[in-house]
Amino acid sequence: MSYQVANVGDPADAALLARSAVKGTEGRTTPIVRALLLERVAWASARARDRDGTQRALDAVDDAYEQRSAGVEEPEWVYWLDRKEIDVMAGRCLIELGDPLTAEPLLSGAIAAYTPEHAREIALYQTWLAESYARAGVFDAARTTINRARKAAEGVNSTRLDLRIGAVENLLPA
Repeated sequence: MSYQVANVGDPADAALLARSAVKGTEGRTTPIVRALLLERVAWASARARDRDGTQRALDAVDDAYEQRSAGVEEPEWVYWLDRKEIDVMAGRCLIELGDPLTAEPLLSGAIAAYTPEHAREIALYQTWLAESYARAGVFDAARTTINRARKAAEGVNSTRLDLRIGAVENLLPA
């Protein structure tokens, strides 16, 4: 719920929801679930323009993720959260906070680590990389990257992806 509210509602409310979830599950959840909940705190904090709160949350995500082990069985629904996804979220947070150039290596590294069968993720994350370039004023790189995203998105049926491509294209000068 926090993620949705951060995207379409009051980010401060989203941060409160996310922090409440983290607090409510303290000591009762697995490392990767905790990392996911903390990512929601980071995103909501970034959307609320809380730089310190975002950085604290991202640091806590890293700490929680590093505590994972083969002896701890994680729920199936967190199968997708790995280092690449954590780097993408950190990059997105940095873009929200107005630091797009610092986001670039995180996003580029994550995108490069995906295999071609993850076309949706590759295309979606390329939209964030293109946004980082656009917000930094590097428009040629932004155009090249959004064109790569559009190409990677061919055959992928994703409204979210289509909306992201359009949103980034609107950041580019004609």
